[in-house]
Amino acid sequence: MNVGVAYADKFKKVWLKLEVPDGSTVREAIEHSGLLSQFPEIDLNTQKVGIFGKLTKLTAKVTEHDRVEVYRDITADPETAERRDSD
Repeated sequence: MNVGVAYADKFKKVWLKLEVPDGSTVREAIEHSGLLSQFPEIDLNTQKVGIFGKLTKLTAKVTEHDRVEVYRDITADPETAERRDSD
């Protein structure tokens, strides 16, 4: 079945289309995509994953045309973040 796997770091966005066997899990799709070797900082034990923007578990089954997403923590340093005026 055809699925997509997406990830973005500070510098690069990647969306890979690939074919995985029927019954594959989110973890298997991510591993099959090669994303883990391209981005060694990804830690599936701590990072959240989702399908089409909804959080899911690594053990969830993917279906045809799903977009699997690996989320990274977004951090903002309050000293360097731009302040927005509410006026």
